[in-house]
Amino acid sequence: MPERAPRKDAARNRAAALAAADRLFAGTVAGAGDPGDITMADIAAAAGVGKGTLFRAFGDRTGLIRALHESRLGPLTDAVETGPPPLGPTTPPAQRVAALLDALLCFKLDNRHLALALEGAGADSPYRAAHYERWHALLAGLLRAAPGTTAHDFTAHALLAATRADLVEHLAGAGDATREELRSGLAEFTARVIGGAG
Repeated sequence: MPERAPRKDAARNRAAALAAADRLFAGTVAGAGDPGDITMADIAAAAGVGKGTLFRAFGDRTGLIRALHESRLGPLTDAVETGPPPLGPTTPPAQRVAALLDALLCFKLDNRHLALALEGAGADSPYRAAHYERWHALLAGLLRAAPGTTAHDFTAHALLAATRADLVEHLAGAGDATREELRSGLAEFTARVIGGAG
């Protein structure tokens, strides 16, 4: 039996909830509190829908944050899976590692509120989250294919740690580093790690 398309009001409510959650989480980065303090009730009220609607659509708060994160991450995922260089699959491994890390850093800089909310959501380890496991597996595979690299799994974790939302927020939010300084620092760190792996 084919999957039924969602009703128009369900799709409209879902879009309203995602937009409301995005606004509320963005407000926390602007100094209006902690992403962890935003509840499903807050999001429902801001979206003009009932809490039950949110729970039916997303399961729980973490599910809503994941859905918002995935909708924002879609263009980057597409570029990595099927796009041209430097992110796409035809790029030499070492160059692709650097480009992927730069793209993840830029994504987190542009979506700090959302990245912070996602990394802080749920009781599970952030290293078990589907988005993290996807990037880790890709990086570890690229490192295996890059000449002279070793300790691929560990190195992939270490490189991803440099793009964690809490670190990005600490550096960018405090004004300690500009976007370009962060990107340059990450590029240098990545080159040292990959160049020194052999």
